[in-house]
Amino acid sequence: MFIQTVAPSTRPAALRPQSFGQTPAPLFASTPEILGTSFSYGRDEEIYGEGEDNEFVYKVVSGAVRTYKVMRDGRRQIGGFHLPGDYFGFELGTRHLLTAEATTDTKVLLFKRSQIESLATRDVSAARELWLMTAGQLRHAEDHMLLLGRKTATERLAAFLIEMDKRLGGTGVVELPMSRRDIADYLGLTLETVSRGFSQFQASGIVQLIDARHVVLVKRRKLEEDAE
Repeated sequence: MFIQTVAPSTRPAALRPQSFGQTPAPLFASTPEILGTSFSYGRDEEIYGEGEDNEFVYKVVSGAVRTYKVMRDGRRQIGGFHLPGDYFGFELGTRHLLTAEATTDTKVLLFKRSQIESLATRDVSAARELWLMTAGQLRHAEDHMLLLGRKTATERLAAFLIEMDKRLGGTGVVELPMSRRDIADYLGLTLETVSRGFSQFQASGIVQLIDARHVVLVKRRKLEEDAE
């Protein structure tokens, strides 16, 4: 199994504040007192690095973010892709265990972790929303562990396409905000295996590849069967 070799980042990317709304959005719908600060990042730009202080929680407004771990031998394992509306940066401890990077031009909101923790201790609604966010991320981690440990390459790629379609609106036309290399590192496969899987799906009429990042799920039920 191949996972991309990358050099660990030693210097955090510069933050570039950018306003994209008259009023920053609140973290919790029920408690609008915690407002996020908006920032923008270019493609492949680091948002935070492994080992850096864990001071903020982030929400994707547009674009996409990958979070990953670099192993001692330089291999990269992507743990998740965060899409518009998703929160990330919820980690135990005072330092980040993962690195977060934008996969394309991306806008995020930053929220102070200390404010969130303080609010959750005194507001039941905020604590419940925080618990639901955390539970959702835990479920995704469990699903990803099952995918990596028990599914074939074909099943992994099929499950990934179904997941992306659901998260991006369920229209059956998926605009993937990540590269094939990212997909390979997320699924624990080689780039060649992922590319071959896309080609096989297209040859079988299961999907239509408009280009490298636009995929039409022609036979969704068959794809769901393959994912199982």
